[in-house]
Amino acid sequence: MPRAHVTLDKQAVIAPVRRRTFGSFVEHLGRCVYTGLYEPEHPSANDEGFRMDVVALVRELGSTTIRYPGGNFVSGFRWEDSVGPRDKRPVRRDLAWHSLESNQVGLDEFARWLKLTDSELMLAVNLGTRGIQPALDLLEYANHPSGTALSDLRIANGTPDPHNVRMWCLGNEMDGRWQTGFMTADDYGKLAARTAGAMKMADKDLELVVCGSSGSWMPTFGDWERTVLEHTYDHVDYVSCHAYYQELDGDLGSFLASATDMDYFIDTVVATADHVGYKKRSKKKINISFDEWNVWYQKEHHESDEVNDEWRHAPRQLEDVYSVADAVVVGNLLMTLLKHSDRVTSASLAQLVNVIAPIMTEPGGPAWRQTTFYPFSITSRLAAGEVIRPVVEAPTYTTARHGEASVVDAVATVDEDRAAVFLVNRGLSQATQVTVDVRSLGSSRILEAVTLADPDAYARNTLTEQNRVTPHAHPSAILSDGLLSIELPPVSWTAIALG
Repeated sequence: MPRAHVTLDKQAVIAPVRRRTFGSFVEHLGRCVYTGLYEPEHPSANDEGFRMDVVALVRELGSTTIRYPGGNFVSGFRWEDSVGPRDKRPVRRDLAWHSLESNQVGLDEFARWLKLTDSELMLAVNLGTRGIQPALDLLEYANHPSGTALSDLRIANGTPDPHNVRMWCLGNEMDGRWQTGFMTADDYGKLAARTAGAMKMADKDLELVVCGSSGSWMPTFGDWERTVLEHTYDHVDYVSCHAYYQELDGDLGSFLASATDMDYFIDTVVATADHVGYKKRSKKKINISFDEWNVWYQKEHHESDEVNDEWRHAPRQLEDVYSVADAVVVGNLLMTLLKHSDRVTSASLAQLVNVIAPIMTEPGGPAWRQTTFYPFSITSRLAAGEVIRPVVEAPTYTTARHGEASVVDAVATVDEDRAAVFLVNRGLSQATQVTVDVRSLGSSRILEAVTLADPDAYARNTLTEQNRVTPHAHPSAILSDGLLSIELPPVSWTAIALG
């Protein structure tokens, strides 16, 4: 049996655990909103039409921020359509996903839904087909207390208190030719700088996110960030990263090592941002908002007819059904975000319900947890205090896409009275015996040890078998004299809480 050793030093602090790392994303796409969050005829619906069975799962998931309302959707969105009396809201075509938008759920309703889930709103403005003035108008409507035309309109619409949105995204994926109104880095950087400057004239304490590359595979990656930040550096606080992963051509080994690509992505963007900062002689550091990340089987959706010209309301789109292997990768990606908590201070799992999501629903029927729900919810619940950089000694294996990768990956967090260790075994067929040196943490007992694994790495939870895959208590975990010993099954994710 392969063996690995992990050493944890309480002094090897990366940064505090950032609660915004556990954010998610709701876009007006497919069934994310309609028959996902919102289904007035559902037995569990509240007076506003929101499914309370979904609210309960979102609270269990532990999402802290929600990016809204897109995504590609936002680049054609007129925010004014989504406020005021519902019977007067127009139906619009959404060019991004070729569907019809009823606007029955808008800013005010969504903000009330967020209160049910104890989540913070992260709002995106349209810089694809619109610009500075609509962004300022939305800011006034959302955040100004009263006494102006748009703040008084919000009050008249039934929302007396301002939404007080702190984080704002300046458009979405503006480097992509799939984006309505896509731009060159120079054109986008100029528009984003002017918009950011104007928004901060209204409120200097806003936290603004400028669009980075849509992926590290983009031909303009790196140069895009440099050009955009040279225009916007003085006005913004974050640059965004987006990354999606999937198993390709049956290469499970490469897929399980996807976190190594995310690690490269983050390091490259940080280096580029710091390069611009040094050029500007600035003491300011730009952080990363990794506000879209997940497993997404884009190739399969691209080859299907899910997005077509039928112009339907809330069609079934991008409803990936996730496996154990997918959940292991999601858990490992979240571990990587934690390892970069010094610069990645906000992140959004894309998306929340039905659309490449940890939560699935059936219209008129149940809501259930996908396999990917569990590593996110457990990490959000256990990770607290400070992130500790581990030293991992483990066998490696060769991947076709990512070169050499460690069979075992790890990260840990330490709070005043507890610690948490997160581990993955990327081995395809063999269990790995892992020893974790936790002596510096002062831990004396195991509070909880759970593993997500299955003899079938492609086992899934479905409508007809909603609990086929769930985490199970790990009986082999032993803590003795400051050494934690555990046997990790192949293709597995594990979390251990220590006291």
